[in-house]
Amino acid sequence: MTDHHTYKKLEIVGSSRSSIEDAIENALAECARSVRNMDWFEVVDTRGHIENGRVGHYQVTLKVGFRVSDS
Repeated sequence: MTDHHTYKKLEIVGSSRSSIEDAIENALAECARSVRNMDWFEVVDTRGHIENGRVGHYQVTLKVGFRVSDS
């Protein structure tokens, strides 16, 4: 075990018909299927898709930080 950590960041976009929070949860859940050691995220962009004058989907761009193995 070291006394420091090294991280990498990746950018993902999540979507949801119901809320921004669900879009974040959906993105992180899908990311967790293939990325280990996720530690934090930041929301860098929020937008949406419009259908018939209403919100069709909320879309959220996240940067996800994950620890490099053995750091």
